Amino acid sequence: MIDSHVHFWNYHPVKEAWITDEMKVIQRDFTPADLAMELKANGVNGCIAVQADQSEQETEFLLNYADEYQFIKGVVGWIDFRNADLPERLDLFAKHEKLVGWRHIAQPEPTGFLNSPEFVRGIAELRKYEHTYDIVIHRGQLNEAIKLVEKLPEQRFILDHLAKPDIKTKQGNEEWEQHIRTLSQHHNVYCKLSGMVTEADWQAWNYSDMVYYLDTVFENFGVNRLMFGSDWPVCTVAASYQQTKQIVNGYVAQLTDKEKKAVFETNAIQCYQLKY
Repeated sequence: MIDSHVHFWNYHPVKEAWITDEMKVIQRDFTPADLAMELKANGVNGCIAVQADQSEQETEFLLNYADEYQFIKGVVGWIDFRNADLPERLDLFAKHEKLVGWRHIAQPEPTGFLNSPEFVRGIAELRKYEHTYDIVIHRGQLNEAIKLVEKLPEQRFILDHLAKPDIKTKQGNEEWEQHIRTLSQHHNVYCKLSGMVTEADWQAWNYSDMVYYLDTVFENFGVNRLMFGSDWPVCTVAASYQQTKQIVNGYVAQLTDKEKKAVFETNAIQCYQLKY
């Protein structure tokens, strides 16, 4: 069983400025040693470490952890896709077997960023290495994401956190669903079942709040392009690791064993091309 989305950091209030005081429960260091206990308790034996800081130092930090901890099966790092020396930097990082993909946190970027020529050219370089690209956006950027994947039909993409629908207030659901339907028609795009509890009411969410969103992605992406991700430790502002996993466990309870394994393991292995 693989958790497709976890983070590690040595907490610094400037570098991790996005961790606000209302998230003070995660204003501390989180290491693989912390995660190991959660994975063991929940029957998970592998994970993908995903960047949380926009720097190559972050990529190296995660790769060093991956060298040390066998249960880290892959790393999704950060690189500047608009830099002229991108091919040389990609060549360097490609020497690491556990480097499986890349991500740029696009939420704060100006309108049009995902479709800027420099950025698209950079993403196009990934195909040579068989690396994935994780799309982390807010729901208002889904239209840009659709245009990006249209431009690069041979590139494997993974949508993180269902593009952050407003689970707490349910505003914008119709537009979100329409965009998810369009995005899912591109068969080079996978979707992570992650980040839902943090888009819900942190103190008062329940399983029923998640069903519409899960229905939508299962109906559109299908069981073979979805993968479980905890978003640990960020999820702990609203839920325990066990509660986060139980949302997906509960939803897939009626599926076949093969379909459950697809969501919890096979799809992540295939999409990220893990040596597992």
